[in-house]
Amino acid sequence: MIAKKSIKFVAILALVFTSFNVFAGGGETPSKGGQINTPESIKGYIKHHLADSHDFTLYSYTNDAGERKHVGFPLPVIVWTSKGLKTFMSSAFHHNDDGHVVVERGGVKFAKIHSKIYELDADAEHVKLDEAHHATNAHKVLDFSITKSVFGMLFAGLLMFLGFGSLAKGYKKGAIPTGVGRVLEPLVLYVRDEIARPNIGEKKYKKFMPYLLTVFFFIWILNLLGLTPIGFNVTGQIAVTMCLALFTAIIYLTNGSKDFWAHTLWMPGVPVVLRPILAVIELVGFVLIKPFSLLVRLFANITAGHFVVMSLIALMIVLKKDFGPIASTGMSFVLATFIMVIEVLVAFLQAFIFTMLSALFIGMAVEEHEHDHAHH
Repeated sequence: MIAKKSIKFVAILALVFTSFNVFAGGGETPSKGGQINTPESIKGYIKHHLADSHDFTLYSYTNDAGERKHVGFPLPVIVWTSKGLKTFMSSAFHHNDDGHVVVERGGVKFAKIHSKIYELDADAEHVKLDEAHHATNAHKVLDFSITKSVFGMLFAGLLMFLGFGSLAKGYKKGAIPTGVGRVLEPLVLYVRDEIARPNIGEKKYKKFMPYLLTVFFFIWILNLLGLTPIGFNVTGQIAVTMCLALFTAIIYLTNGSKDFWAHTLWMPGVPVVLRPILAVIELVGFVLIKPFSLLVRLFANITAGHFVVMSLIALMIVLKKDFGPIASTGMSFVLATFIMVIEVLVAFLQAFIFTMLSALFIGMAVEEHEHDHAHH
């Protein structure tokens, strides 16, 4: 037990050390692309980290010639333009977000403006900006690119596929799984016994177990990936949390029992005059408010956690002049390590809360009510 706790502690320390190294080494900022050594560049770096991107930047350094070099790898750009589907690698933009490098592929000119890809006019030689820094000769495209968030979701899906595949193979060999299956089995049983059964009921919980297991492990793995210095912030993207919340809403709305819809649309036991008003309130609650609470809770907690961790790491730069490099780095390290430990717990907690609330909403929708109202 002591050995296992020591391994976990060392893993957290290694994670924090790596984060410090990446931050101190200086990554690309949306504006200057230089080292992270000013409050403005820190804010830009944190904003850049929280946003999605078309490529990965692992770290940056300055060579002997004074040139800024970025180490990472590009991702595929897949866009639908006025001339159809166009594909190329994001390295065509030369790792320059605000330099507005014009890229021509298949007779179409592109530029990346504020981390988004635009199609330029056919006669455009460069990007023209107005006073509000909006492009006047560029048009939006349908972007189907494999961004960092998409890559993270695919990677999480692959891990789940391999993990649950191993668990299924383990059960074929015997009642007790081996390997990765032994790690997953307690978590699967936890979701079944502590989340699905109590909230949905013994009769109907099995139908929704695949979804609940998928959403739990999907969110949990992505939350843990977000704690690495690679740059993942998938569950901190509101589009991702919105889709997850919509999936939950679609499931409980399409599986709602007759009693659920009867009580929602024409609530018994209240005056007839109030029933239409209550029906509107109930529909708004189930269709809008409950999904909205799911997506905002996950998005806000994960984004806030990333922001706090990176802000605490940045203290070693902000306080360097006043307290010296040793004191500022030590203070930053202690605070960031403390928050990082909490974030490991939050990664599991947010997955648990989202799955628990999803099961609760599904249970409310599929619940069968007794029809003996003769005594009322």
